[in-house]
Amino acid sequence: MPMEAAAIESLIRESFPDATIEIRDLAGDGNHYAATVLDASFEGKNRVQQHQAVYAALKGKMDGAAGELHALALQTGVPE
Repeated sequence: MPMEAAAIESLIRESFPDATIEIRDLAGDGNHYAATVLDASFEGKNRVQQHQAVYAALKGKMDGAAGELHALALQTGVPE
């Protein structure tokens, strides 16, 4: 079942309440999204660590064939 952009943002916001979050539906199918997440907690972490933190916030919604979210192109960073 597809996920809504608002549901993705809500899950991320639970872990990163002060983040700037932008979610874009890339294909219009509710399965392929791009997300930009900027948060001060990423300071000192490399891109892999930042992405792992965001994926953890999605609480398994991307795991395997049963995942509700098929693809998420992710950009992370520290706010300027």
